[in-house]
Amino acid sequence: MKKILIAAAAVALAGAMGSAVAGDAAAGKAKSATCAGCHGPQGVSMVPTYPNLAGQKEAYLAKAIRDYKSGTRTDATMKAMTAALSDADVDNLAAYYASLSCK
Repeated sequence: MKKILIAAAAVALAGAMGSAVAGDAAAGKAKSATCAGCHGPQGVSMVPTYPNLAGQKEAYLAKAIRDYKSGTRTDATMKAMTAALSDADVDNLAAYYASLSCK
């Protein structure tokens, strides 16, 4: 019985972690114009010092954007670019860039 409870808890935890971010990629694409200046229109930057966003994991992107917005990650440009984003905007942008191919 104990093993069944542990297995059920593990499945529930994995499901909760997988659904932590559920953005709308189409809405993210509509919001991505300001990101394209540095990260490229398809999330692949032409500038070596700017990271590619295409193909990154959705949860990672959402966390990174929130960290820039809160100041946990420091970059003056990213702080300014993320300041006006709502939680839904963050999730949508993360979904959009995660949906793109990095090639």
